Amino acid sequence: MKILTGNDLRTGQVTWWTGQGWSIHVEDAVDVGDQADAIAAREEGARRVNVPYAINAEIDEKGGVRPAHIKDRIRALGPTVRPDLTLKPADPEAGNWVI
Repeated sequence: MKILTGNDLRTGQVTWWTGQGWSIHVEDAVDVGDQADAIAAREEGARRVNVPYAINAEIDEKGGVRPAHIKDRIRALGPTVRPDLTLKPADPEAGNWVI
């Protein structure tokens, strides 16, 4: 199974091809089969998404779409660390590390 992913040009969010448009939810992705390159070229040309590309995916145990590679799973599901442990741009100590 092949699905398309890219980034929204306005927001930078990871997006997934639904067969009709783009969604920020990987669960909405559809199998594009051998049409991946044609759809990607058309959508990038229309300036709806930045650098779309096809990835391998599989159906999970609940019947949903799941990217096959860990890199794409992280893109689909978010960071692998707790958000409360990351540096915040408003944090006055961010970037002032002593090594």
